[in-house]
Amino acid sequence: MRCAVLVSLTACPAMRDNHGSCRTMPETVKAEHPWYALRVKHRHEKAVAHSLESKGYDRFLPLYCARQRSFGKRHDVQLPLFAGYVFCRIKITNRLPVLMIPGVFHIVRLGRFFIPVDEMEIQALQTVVASDLYAQPWPFLQTGQRVYMEEGPLRGLSGVLAEVREHQKLVVSITLLQRSVAVQIDRGWVQPTARSAASLSDRLPLCM
Repeated sequence: MRCAVLVSLTACPAMRDNHGSCRTMPETVKAEHPWYALRVKHRHEKAVAHSLESKGYDRFLPLYCARQRSFGKRHDVQLPLFAGYVFCRIKITNRLPVLMIPGVFHIVRLGRFFIPVDEMEIQALQTVVASDLYAQPWPFLQTGQRVYMEEGPLRGLSGVLAEVREHQKLVVSITLLQRSVAVQIDRGWVQPTARSAASLSDRLPLCM
């Protein structure tokens, strides 16, 4: 019997992908600037990402392949993993050029404060997108048992283990947006961390 798992990442090694960064950045937008989430108009995510890239911003629009039906036929399309959002490195005191881009509503904030997206969460998401494994939007997940990805394309990632039905999934969460992404994994890639190995058998059923 296969064991199904969910993993909510909190740390991972850095990795870039073809969607995640552009080749050049203006002097006002450096790599050390934090990532922020831009709230954008529905179905304008790709246009906004293209505009950001053309202006030299380091932007990240994670996509996944979905199958849709139109005119009685099914076809594959690339859709945003986080509908309505594009990530971008911004010097927050020089944000006006970004806000002037057509389709951008605002930069996500809490109250009066602009809150950067956790760098490690962005890196985890970039790693998943670059892995070419099947990914899809997923209900936000934050708690569970800590595990370590020992094998496979996501080797080196650590996260949180939970039990789900049918499939084994690694769930990457962007805490600020309360959104998650699930990527299908092999059970053999997952190992408990040293800290949690002793208690793992008490919290999850055995997999035969």
